[in-house]
Amino acid sequence: MHIAPDLQLPSLPEVTLRALDACHQDESYRKISEIVSADTALVARILALANSALYGPSTPIRSVDQALLRLGTRRFHTLVLTAALRQLLFELGGDEWQQLRDFWRHSLTTALTARALATLTRYPEPDEAFMLGMLHNIGELIAIKTPATDAKQHYLDHQSEIAAELVASWGLGPMAADAMRYQQALPSELRDAGHLVKLISLATRLALSDAAGIAAAGTVFGLNEELTREINRRIGHEVSGMAASLGIPLDEGYCGESASRQLKQTILRQAMANQAINLADLTGETEDILAETVNSLTLVTGLPALCFGHTGDNLVLLSGTIGDIPELAVTAKPGGSVLTEAFISGLPVSLGERSPTVLDRQLLSLLHTPSLLAVPVNSGGNCPGVFALGTDNDHLPTTLELADIFTRQLSTVLANRTPAETGNEGLDQEIARDRLRKQVHEVSNPLTIIRQYIYQLRGRLEDADVQQELDIIRDELDRAGNLLLQMSHTDTRESDDDGVELNAELESLARILEDSLFSADNRSLKLSLCSDPTRVTSDATRIRQVVINLVRNAAESLTEAGGTVAIQTSSPVWQNHRTWVELEITDSGRGIPDKVRDTLFSPVKTTKGEGHSGLGLSIVKQLVDDMEGIIACRTGQEGTTFRILLPAASHKKNETD
Repeated sequence: MHIAPDLQLPSLPEVTLRALDACHQDESYRKISEIVSADTALVARILALANSALYGPSTPIRSVDQALLRLGTRRFHTLVLTAALRQLLFELGGDEWQQLRDFWRHSLTTALTARALATLTRYPEPDEAFMLGMLHNIGELIAIKTPATDAKQHYLDHQSEIAAELVASWGLGPMAADAMRYQQALPSELRDAGHLVKLISLATRLALSDAAGIAAAGTVFGLNEELTREINRRIGHEVSGMAASLGIPLDEGYCGESASRQLKQTILRQAMANQAINLADLTGETEDILAETVNSLTLVTGLPALCFGHTGDNLVLLSGTIGDIPELAVTAKPGGSVLTEAFISGLPVSLGERSPTVLDRQLLSLLHTPSLLAVPVNSGGNCPGVFALGTDNDHLPTTLELADIFTRQLSTVLANRTPAETGNEGLDQEIARDRLRKQVHEVSNPLTIIRQYIYQLRGRLEDADVQQELDIIRDELDRAGNLLLQMSHTDTRESDDDGVELNAELESLARILEDSLFSADNRSLKLSLCSDPTRVTSDATRIRQVVINLVRNAAESLTEAGGTVAIQTSSPVWQNHRTWVELEITDSGRGIPDKVRDTLFSPVKTTKGEGHSGLGLSIVKQLVDDMEGIIACRTGQEGTTFRILLPAASHKKNETD
């Protein structure tokens, strides 16, 4: 019986709710990955999409982390919402809810055990073992949602073959498929089997916590009984902790109806907020949109509301659902009121039991309510406005959830507007604000360097290196032109099948960067390039964008006393069965403040002053992701280092040979 790779499978509603909430709250990539990894249905959906033809003949995904990096935040959020909507279509009875809970516990126990065994036995990719542990009994999950008795029994009887077929269709490789296919092999038959096959087979047995599993651990890996029982005990404690955090009972009967109703309410609230926003006129200036949507917010919450827009140093009352609107402008600086506190913190603030300020009393008088909730609209690192809702404190959690959903969706609308929706046709008007800010930031880097460097070239026309440096200038001009074309929604990506020699690019760039950013005597740029080949599977344009952004940021972080920026390469570097070239850019600046680190690669305000929009690192992260690389940062009082791993061209060649 053929199984479609793009499966529609049920999840425990508690897990789906938690995943939706993590996306809604913009939680960290690591936290989202932990939640998603604990659900077989979500793992299957992610693998099917990430390894699909949509992404071309890319390197196969070996873990949930890699899949999330390839999908990107926005597409992953859409995937979770779609999965949540599909959960509403599954009609499960009492026994099936119990089976689904037991399936979840067994698959998670197997996955955690597989990862622990992989670490213990030095398997190089423990996350791959975890992922396959989550998928090993996927046939049982298919059976739970299948009404026909004969088909249900078929899935239960052929779980190993079904898992192997799906894993192969997702491009996870023959060893992963074998691990699924031979998971029920006898321990005595596994002594000389592949490492991954041993891991999954033993993990499935240990997940049953019986004497046969303990004996199998000794046969397969030579583990003694005491160590094996300790692994079982620790994994059991970890599963119980995760179940408790999600509100899933393990030691009593289970029915997911209540959580399903909560999931349905959450989805309906998001749909209500989206529908209400669409009722408003979403064209024109940002202030006009904010003023329009206050009626939609009242429609969603059923509460009177006021809308304040941020103009200059003030918060100005734009509109409301209270009748006549007086003229009111208040300072946006801290003053103790819930309105200014919400604007400055970027978080909802309730009056609650605190003593109201004079401004709080004025707003309460306008709203004719006993209490007050202020909810900011955050868009592109800025707060263009704040909504003030009149409340009674009795239904504050529901009101807060609805208002938060509404303002987040409104923020998305503001960030994704097209030029036609702004009501202005010229590029000097407000068109696609968030996209334009990002692209203009990128255009400014090469143009600034070109302008400064051409001046330096005037006296150096006899220099032997001039021809090569002029080629760089020509390429940077081409890149600037391409970025301008992107503003007109034209995709101009380049590709280079032969790759780029990273050291050669860095040497050429260093001469330009020294002239433009390190001309002062108290500033220096140091190059430490390895002697081994550093050819990477990328094009020169992306490499230059990343290096220019990071070196410029590093130079601007140096104090007036000066300092050093160092560029270092290492090759080859082996990690996760791949060969990489390592690039490190280090500065001796003041480090990155704690409050900036949590949103390091998001478009937020930076520590570099009023002249910078804080978009450079978000663009760097996207470029590194596009090159299928990895970027990390360490920072402290002694300075900051960005470490980038780029796929080595030799590794790519080996994959295709």
